Amino acid sequence: MKAVWLENNQIKLADVEAPNKPDEALIKIRMAGICSTDLELVKGYYPYTGILGHEFVGEVVSAPDAAWVGQRVVGEINAVCGTCEACLNGRSTHCENRTVLGIADRNGVFAEYTSLPLKNLYRVPDSVPDEQAVFVEPLAAALEIQEQIKLQKTDRVLLIGAGRLGQLIAQTLALTGCDLHVVARSFRAQQLLTARGINVIAEVDIKSQKWDVVIEATGTTDGFTLARRAVRPRGTMVLKSTYKGDMSVNISSIVVDEITVLGSRCGPFEPALRLLETRAVDPSVLISDRYKLNDALKAFEKAAQPGVLKVLLEI
Repeated sequence: MKAVWLENNQIKLADVEAPNKPDEALIKIRMAGICSTDLELVKGYYPYTGILGHEFVGEVVSAPDAAWVGQRVVGEINAVCGTCEACLNGRSTHCENRTVLGIADRNGVFAEYTSLPLKNLYRVPDSVPDEQAVFVEPLAAALEIQEQIKLQKTDRVLLIGAGRLGQLIAQTLALTGCDLHVVARSFRAQQLLTARGINVIAEVDIKSQKWDVVIEATGTTDGFTLARRAVRPRGTMVLKSTYKGDMSVNISSIVVDEITVLGSRCGPFEPALRLLETRAVDPSVLISDRYKLNDALKAFEKAAQPGVLKVLLEI
């Protein structure tokens, strides 16, 4: 089959063997999305060799349970053992033996086919088109914030970053009724936010130590520094980014101000699907372009351009 193969920080369109795992579902990919993690993997932020991609919607063509055949599905990216200490104690996304779709020890979805355990799969409602279903994984990641923090309408919430993931975070946070403001540098990002009635704030207008919850979604040192300056004493910082390399942080000030710092990544798929089914969010406005699998290298070039949001591969 055709696939986007990463090796030694180089990607190419390659002919590779299709998955053959009788204990897993074989999935024909219909559509896949390029995210910032894919771009960072190409740059070498984490050592990975294999097929890239983890955001997808597809159709099951074979499975250990025949009832799944023909179903349109999305899938959680962490394939877990179910028997380690983390799994047995409800922390399966931190499974000690996990493989991660298109990221760690498991081939991804920028290909004609992929495979996943049945327990990773979720059926997509008929009313949710592929163009929205392909966003379930990052939408679930956005919702993880609300799994970690119970936001109140009185909470002053600052979101720093309005890129691919930041836009989804903003849409989901807006549903809580909290006092939300978003730092968005690009004009297009600002347009998308204001179209949904979400407040955009300039960095110069951010008052220091006044925000109950600050969410950092830029993955940059500047973004972290701004978040730290903005959060109030006994407030919460949510880090919704991975950072390449080391970063200098004044830990003493975090202790003195009693700041809660939360890392946040994968999230719940079922609530994400419900939001799409009820049209409470609309991720399709983030689509910047679409390419066929044969043009995947051009798709990556487009996705890496400043200001570009979601680039899709139609397979």
